[in-house]
Amino acid sequence: MKNKLFALLIAALFVLPTFGANNGNFRPKLIVGIAVDQMRWDYLYRFYNEYTNGGFRRMLNDGYTFEDCQINYIPSVTAVGHTSLYTGTVPSIHGIAGNNFLLNGKMAYCAGDATVQTVGSKSKAGQMSPRNLQVTTIGDELKTATNWKSKVYGISFKDRAAILPAGHSADGAFWFDKDELCFVTSTYYMQSLPSWVEDYNKVIAREVKELKPIDEGSKHLDKPADRVRYSPYGNLIVKELAKSAIKGEKLGQRGETDMICISFSCPDVVGHAFGTHAEITHRQYIELDKQLADLFDYLDSTLGKGEYVAFLSADHGAANGILQNQAHKIPSEGFFGDREEPAVNEFLAKKYPGHDKLVSRIMDYKVVINPQDAAGLDMSQLRKDIVDYFKTNPLVMYAVDLEDIASASVPSYIREKIYNGYNRERSGDIQLILKPGVYGVWKEIGGGTTHGCWNPYDCHIPFVLMGWGVPHGSCPEEVHITDIAPTICNLVHIQMPNGCIGTPRAMK
Repeated sequence: MKNKLFALLIAALFVLPTFGANNGNFRPKLIVGIAVDQMRWDYLYRFYNEYTNGGFRRMLNDGYTFEDCQINYIPSVTAVGHTSLYTGTVPSIHGIAGNNFLLNGKMAYCAGDATVQTVGSKSKAGQMSPRNLQVTTIGDELKTATNWKSKVYGISFKDRAAILPAGHSADGAFWFDKDELCFVTSTYYMQSLPSWVEDYNKVIAREVKELKPIDEGSKHLDKPADRVRYSPYGNLIVKELAKSAIKGEKLGQRGETDMICISFSCPDVVGHAFGTHAEITHRQYIELDKQLADLFDYLDSTLGKGEYVAFLSADHGAANGILQNQAHKIPSEGFFGDREEPAVNEFLAKKYPGHDKLVSRIMDYKVVINPQDAAGLDMSQLRKDIVDYFKTNPLVMYAVDLEDIASASVPSYIREKIYNGYNRERSGDIQLILKPGVYGVWKEIGGGTTHGCWNPYDCHIPFVLMGWGVPHGSCPEEVHITDIAPTICNLVHIQMPNGCIGTPRAMK
């Protein structure tokens, strides 16, 4: 009997989870969140043979990958993606309904905040904060779990990609001022830049002078800011500032679990201008792989291999370019927002004489009704008229009244994305679902790309984990962007963000 009991105890030891030596054995030293702006899932494999062993390939070979991670809302754009990654919820709940959205009836920028001032330059680039975010993030919950002893920082080229992931209680968020060519923050976080940011800004000031113009196809990009953001240097300075933050703030080296949220924005800038298959896009990922390898080497030497957990994802993917598709006989067309808005207003003015601006804008494939011009009209009928108008457009697959999504004749998969993306106080009035291969363009169709729709090219993103508590393996089943935050929170034993609707995913 004693032998059987002993055997059972020994067996139990093998199924109990094992933890590192930090923080009561329940958490790693550092959580490293990595978002690559506009990274399609297939970029993990398209360039795999050219990657080093230390970057993307290391994450795949040593870590755990969820092969079918999907964005479960529309619009699939930067601010929404970064927010959903770190909150585990959707625009309907977290309130970041787009890069720009309605706020108290007026258009507002997602991170804009006129009550704060720039720290680090004389421009207005720092008039930003997370105040428009309505829920907590992983970082907020980490700080709460440790009685605010943890440190949380956000670093990115884009302001929204540094601010929204880091959350409300972050110790700092830093982004690049394209006018003054330096990293800045706002008085929401601090009154002066840390010395490690000031020191690195001096390095940038010297190095920017040595950057060469970007010549790609017919484009010659010679402005100093363009030399940064269209070249691998834009990602490099984000990586180097992240290393400076780890060193300067002793992240993961203080006996508490800390977190750093890093977003690489330049692949999005390049993708929009040149497309998914341009050589400059290819070079971006080959160089980013080397930069990630250097970051992981730094973390290994500073914290110890296996003492931190890193996760990689993206805010959205990208469609293959219209001209590229057409060249290969794939149906594809442009939806011209600058033409559609006046056209629908002209149509409505015939039915509603004296009302010449009933539609104020089309944003993120949503039609926004102008409340001033529509005052006194039957809003239900007006929305129906707009829906009926767009149903006649050969490029539009569905037009949905956002006040009556349930009755729309759309597939349930798309309907759920519409529900999740609709924030009653901040979104528009009519959701347009374009045909596959049709995307919004402005003025003319170029060689670049865009994103924002429900389709797999925009919504299939990477989700890879590596390091502390992460086994090697992969999962082929569908998971969602909203599952990332609860999976991380579950792994490091903290509560999920307060608006989270995602599911913690097991790594088997």
